[in-house]
Amino acid sequence: METTKRGGAAILKQVVTSLPFILLVAVAAGLGIGSVTSAEVIAVVATIGDVLRQVIVFCVPLIIVGFIAPSIAKLGENVSRILGVALLAAYLSTLGAALLSMAAGFGIIPHLTLAEGAEALREVPSLEFPLDIPAIMPVTSALALALMLGLAAVWAKASRFTALLVEFQRMVLTIVVKIVIPILPFFIVCTFAGLAWEGTLTSQLPVFLVVIAIVLVGHFVWLGVLYGAAGAYSRTNPWEVLRHYGAAYLTAVGTMSSAATLGVALECAGQAKTLRRDMVSFGIPLFANIHLCGSVLTEVFFCMVVSQILYGALPSLPTMLLFCVLLGVFAIGAPGVPGGTVMASLGLVTGLLGFDGAGTALVLTVFALQDSFGTACNVTGDGALTLILTGYANRHEVADAMAPADEAFFDGEVAEAAGAGRGKPAGEGATSRS
Repeated sequence: METTKRGGAAILKQVVTSLPFILLVAVAAGLGIGSVTSAEVIAVVATIGDVLRQVIVFCVPLIIVGFIAPSIAKLGENVSRILGVALLAAYLSTLGAALLSMAAGFGIIPHLTLAEGAEALREVPSLEFPLDIPAIMPVTSALALALMLGLAAVWAKASRFTALLVEFQRMVLTIVVKIVIPILPFFIVCTFAGLAWEGTLTSQLPVFLVVIAIVLVGHFVWLGVLYGAAGAYSRTNPWEVLRHYGAAYLTAVGTMSSAATLGVALECAGQAKTLRRDMVSFGIPLFANIHLCGSVLTEVFFCMVVSQILYGALPSLPTMLLFCVLLGVFAIGAPGVPGGTVMASLGLVTGLLGFDGAGTALVLTVFALQDSFGTACNVTGDGALTLILTGYANRHEVADAMAPADEAFFDGEVAEAAGAGRGKPAGEGATSRS
């Protein structure tokens, strides 16, 4: 009995400390404050929210440079034919998911009731004091700098500078984990308090439940397309891979992390008879970091919904096409933290789509509330891309790089890692693979 109580307490603690639960509390608190408070209090809340927004915006260029540049430098050091195919497949999958979501957005969102009650909005009081914290550079400059630094490090074989970029990436990740994510709930409280004061969300909250359901359907549609294409290219039955991914999907839903699901994903992919094990040991850890089709599909649709609600219109088709193309690039260098995709692309959301603080907060909140399902789509889609790698290797007669000694990696060590709930770093446990 005592063991059962301890187990229940541990589960309760895990739920209470999870990001979705914290964000739900923040949303509820913001709606409560905005519904009952006075104009004077709302002015103070709006001021705090504006300061927090500027801190987040200030970090955006750091996140872009800190993650994209070292990712390019590290990938370039190990470039090969298979790596090139893997990168291309990951980008095309991400771009395809974004375009599917965009098409669904233009087709579905105009038919949703998103503008009720807009005439009754109240104006949020002016800020108590303005505080300007400008970013160190525009978003497009940060992207150009990240690309050039990463490519230059590869071309010049600058190993010491690459190590410096990796160290900078760790520093930026620390900023994200210790500053950006902790202040998000407070930013969301302030934002939703203002939205509740205006009356923006009182008639729109049920709509977001419908939107999340639409996005979940989109995840399964894209997985079907992805596995169908992978099966056609590899000339094998994709169900042989997909049928083993149930455990990985559920683990991703529970952890909200591709890294934490890596051990289970390796075990699931290793059980598929149609996948070459050398491609599994190479592709699954790689795709866990660069393939984010579910997260991107979600973000595109949510951005279009928020644009319609807050600004009264969808972004133009050329703008959305450019947003999708660039979002695929940003997703490859996104940090491996909950909400990392939307965090890394905040510059696109604010710069290209023109979202203000309220729009950014709304995208961040709704995205994070379903982030576990986006991660599950990402992880499950990795199996399809690994099937594509297997098909490419077989068609081009690429020698199998899996040594016989590495069979234990899938038979014993992967199962143990999956049982522990977390995977080993890429290459650990497969010491014979070069």
